[in-house]
Amino acid sequence: MRHIMVLNAKGGCGKSTLATNIASYFASEGASVALADYDPQRSSLDWIDRRPENRPKIAAVAAYKDGLRRVPRGADIVVSDAPARSHGKELVDLVKHAETVVVPVLPSTIDIQATTTFLKELQGLGKVQRKQAKVGALANRVRDNTLIFDDLDEYLTKARVPYIAALREAQNYVRAYTRGLGIFELPEYLAWPDWDEWAPLTAWLRSVRSQP
Repeated sequence: MRHIMVLNAKGGCGKSTLATNIASYFASEGASVALADYDPQRSSLDWIDRRPENRPKIAAVAAYKDGLRRVPRGADIVVSDAPARSHGKELVDLVKHAETVVVPVLPSTIDIQATTTFLKELQGLGKVQRKQAKVGALANRVRDNTLIFDDLDEYLTKARVPYIAALREAQNYVRAYTRGLGIFELPEYLAWPDWDEWAPLTAWLRSVRSQP
């Protein structure tokens, strides 16, 4: 069973959107997927509630209540939507359940500064130092040709974690989320630019570079 966690202590960086899309990607590829939501706001679980019956099933796990105890035994992949403000013991406990950690970062000075502190704490964890969990970061909700994206791009290029991808701010994510779908389940004519941007992320997630 593979565990992928979307994690950043900074709130509002798009963790739920990213987690639901990673889950739907692997489900559409034929994997048995569970989506664990650690946030009592239930954004990821609400997405599953809206998911159409004719789409690949994704098991819902209310991790904010029971942790991962209710993950189906037959799941190939567990995608966890981690809560904001995770530090200290809570962060240690979360990363215990992950082999792959994806850190989304928004193009803002506040988010860059907060992520700098968070990545330092994350990289100091024993499991990460022992390379039992692999960490990668991505730029999220970006707008090309803006100074702040240039700053974020430079920051992630120099960060001591793999810089996986840059995902644009697009209405397709809203369209997909409100229908219980992932970006890869939208029509090609509508979503192909987003598919192209996801290619480095999905390639990394499938590679040995993202796994212990």
